[in-house]
Amino acid sequence: MNFLAPFQYGFMQEALLVGALVGATCAVLSCYLVLKGWSLMGDAISHAVLPGVVGAYMLGLPLAVGAFATGLFCAAATGWIKSNTRIKEDTVMGIVFTGLFAFGLVLFTKVETEAHLNHILFGNILGIERADMIQTIVASVLTLAIILILRKDLLLFCFDAAHARAIGLNTTLLHYLLLALLAATIVASLQAVGIILVVAMLVTPGCTARLLTDRFDHMLMIAAGSSVLASCLGVYVSFFINGATGACIVLVQSTLFVLAFVFGPKHGLLARAALNKGADSSPPSTVV
Repeated sequence: MNFLAPFQYGFMQEALLVGALVGATCAVLSCYLVLKGWSLMGDAISHAVLPGVVGAYMLGLPLAVGAFATGLFCAAATGWIKSNTRIKEDTVMGIVFTGLFAFGLVLFTKVETEAHLNHILFGNILGIERADMIQTIVASVLTLAIILILRKDLLLFCFDAAHARAIGLNTTLLHYLLLALLAATIVASLQAVGIILVVAMLVTPGCTARLLTDRFDHMLMIAAGSSVLASCLGVYVSFFINGATGACIVLVQSTLFVLAFVFGPKHGLLARAALNKGADSSPPSTVV
C-alpha cells in the first residue's frame, strides 16, 4: 500500500487544506461556545440554514448568502421568543431549529435540479469547487481574525457577562457578534462536512480541550491542534477506506475526545479514579 498516494492528487491536497482551515476555525469558536454554554445554539443554527440554502438556490443567489441570513434569523428569533415568553432558551432553540429544518426539508424535496444540494447536508470536501473553496477560506480567515482581535472581550463576555457589562463592554454587540461568527463558521463548514455533522466540529474540539487543561489560552491551542489533526487524518483515512470524508473527520474527533476522557492527566477517568483511590486508602486523621 502506498501511504503517500493521497498527496499525489490535487483534490486531496485541496481537501486537506480546507479541512485543516475549517477545523481550526470551528475549534477556536468551539472553546467560546463551550464556555458560554451555547453548544445547542451551534446545533440550532447549523440545521436552520437549510431553508436559506435551498431558497437562495431557487432565487439564483449564492448559497452562502441564504445560509448566513437564515442562521442569523434563527438566532434572532430564538432571542426574541425567549424574551417574550416563559419558555427557556434551550427549549426555544429546539422549537425554532426543528421548524426551520423541517421547512428546509420540504423545500429540498420540491426542488428539481442537477446541482447536488445533498452535499449541503453531508458535505463534499473531496469535490469542492474553486469558488466554494475561496468562499470557505475567506470566511474562515475573517472569523479567525475577528476572534483574535476581540478574544479578551469575547472571553470575558462568555465567562461573566455581568462583569463585562459592568466595566463598560457592549455585551449586546458581543452577543450578536458571536452569533454572526457562529453563522459565518457554519457557512464556511458546509462544503466540508455538511449541515448534519458541522455541529460535532463546533462542540467536540472544545470539549476535548476542556478535559485536558484549565487555562483558556491552552484550551484554544489544544482544541485547534486536535481539530486540525482530526480533519487531516479523517480526509487521509477516507481515501483508503472509501468512506464519507465528513463522517471520518467527526469520528476521529470523537476518538480524540474518548482518549481525553479516559486518559486525561487531571480530569480523565483514570486520573480521577486514581485520585479517589488514593483518598480512600489514606489513613484517617486523628483528632487530639
